[in-house]
Amino acid sequence: MRITSALIDPALLDLPWHIPLEDWPADHLVALPQGISRHIVRFVKLNGVVYAMKETRERIAEKEYDLLRALERIDFPAVQAVAIATDRQTLEGEPLETVLVTRHLQFSLPYRALFSRVLRPDTMNRLLDALAALVVRMHLTGFSWGDCSLSNTLFRRDAGAFAAYLVDAETGNLYPKLSEGQRSEDIEILRLNIFGECLDLEAAELLHESIDPEKVVDDIVARYERLWHEVTYEQEVSKDSRHHIERRIRRLNEMGFDVAEVSMSTSDDGGYLVRPKVVDAGYHTRRLMRLTGLDAEENQARQLLNDLDAYRAESHLTDEQQAAHRWLTEVFEPVVRAVPAHLRRKLEPQEIFSQIIQHKWLLSEKAGRDVGMGPAVQGYLTDVLVNKPDEQAVLGVEADSLSGTL
Repeated sequence: MRITSALIDPALLDLPWHIPLEDWPADHLVALPQGISRHIVRFVKLNGVVYAMKETRERIAEKEYDLLRALERIDFPAVQAVAIATDRQTLEGEPLETVLVTRHLQFSLPYRALFSRVLRPDTMNRLLDALAALVVRMHLTGFSWGDCSLSNTLFRRDAGAFAAYLVDAETGNLYPKLSEGQRSEDIEILRLNIFGECLDLEAAELLHESIDPEKVVDDIVARYERLWHEVTYEQEVSKDSRHHIERRIRRLNEMGFDVAEVSMSTSDDGGYLVRPKVVDAGYHTRRLMRLTGLDAEENQARQLLNDLDAYRAESHLTDEQQAAHRWLTEVFEPVVRAVPAHLRRKLEPQEIFSQIIQHKWLLSEKAGRDVGMGPAVQGYLTDVLVNKPDEQAVLGVEADSLSGTL
């Protein structure tokens, strides 16, 4: 047996590689909700870290490992490739398939886990928004997925919305730039896959009666096309309306996209043709990281930065870096420390803080005045957080119930 690993963890060597993955003993496994897959998938916890194991052919495993490593280098939202285990054999010398090892994304859920109760239209809308943003970002980087679907995506809560992560790259390819044909093919695959997934949910009585699968697929394509147009179209600006260029860049920033440069040329009527080069999503995430060191999803980062900016204004601090340091130590960290240890596994700290901000606003609206952070924290902990499910890595499901091909 041979292991190629991007992350050195000697405990990987102690796993029962001589046993087919579907027969691994329960004492090596942890139970997590998982999506639909063509392959056998199991989860293992080693030294406090949860890994996903997928059994597949060697060539496919190597391709996916290389693609996930390439996506990691460009900071694309995807699971992290850890290792591939090849040349596996049973004790009797029978060959076994290769296993791809990825690091499980904490606080993430496959779409089926989000549908454990009947899916409401507003939840569907947030999922489709997250998936559309993921596919636009993916196409901007030159990645053709080849199997766009909800099943191949993990979702993390992001300040009332969802952030989507690619979890299966075996059908993907990375190019310098995608052609219109490659983009269109990906979108057509997405349309067919999501339509099938909605029919599957409908048959399982997990889809709200008001949700029409055909309208859902038309909606996701429309969302994608609107977002793609916004980040790529060439805009004509007159000479006396140059402020529209800055407005366009601000609008893109508000959507979470960074602009590296702006291409401008003169038009026939004496104005300008403007095309911003959108290089990546994550504008607010990177600004928050630069100022505070906090790693958050895009909507979470936007809310935290809004709170930071309000704190800076109230404190009359002109230096942005000084304001960020004081906000971190005087506002964010005390709120996080106020969460009892037994409730910290329910949501990650940045999501908790985002929800507390929203809870504070609701309480203030009801009271007709600013209630302050202290009462908002206590009210959120006792009335909201205590009733939420535990979304950290390991859920209370029997490992034996994970049998079967997923």
